[in-house]
Amino acid sequence: MRILVLNGPNLNLLGLREPHIYGELTLQDIERALRVEASRLGVDLDFRQSNHEGELVGWIQEARGVFDRIVINAAAYTHTSIALRDAITASGIPTVEVHLSNVHSRESFRHQSMIAAVCIGQIAGFGSLSYTLALEAACNVKLKPKP
Repeated sequence: MRILVLNGPNLNLLGLREPHIYGELTLQDIERALRVEASRLGVDLDFRQSNHEGELVGWIQEARGVFDRIVINAAAYTHTSIALRDAITASGIPTVEVHLSNVHSRESFRHQSMIAAVCIGQIAGFGSLSYTLALEAACNVKLKPKP
């Protein structure tokens, strides 16, 4: 199984940006831990980050026929990007939405996800463990056949 892990804007600042919310680990720390878990699960992992919405959309479009699942932390684009939502839908790739913080216990504008309805699930609020849980879910969820 091949899994594409996408990370949106400002996640390159993890460890520096609001560690009381996002934790002290860097994105590279999270990637290292996730690669260990991917190895344990026997999956191939491609881990990417971009601050640019169009680049994330392009990666999702290019994933069709290459990756079996997507794990995405769209960061702020979660709440604003219809383009990411449409790309996930068009890709046909089962996608898991992930967040480090519990977005539902934060500011009200973070409560609405533009991508949740087109993802197979959402994991939020467990810090870096959210990524591990999302990877395990992506690998193990049993998908219902489409009608």
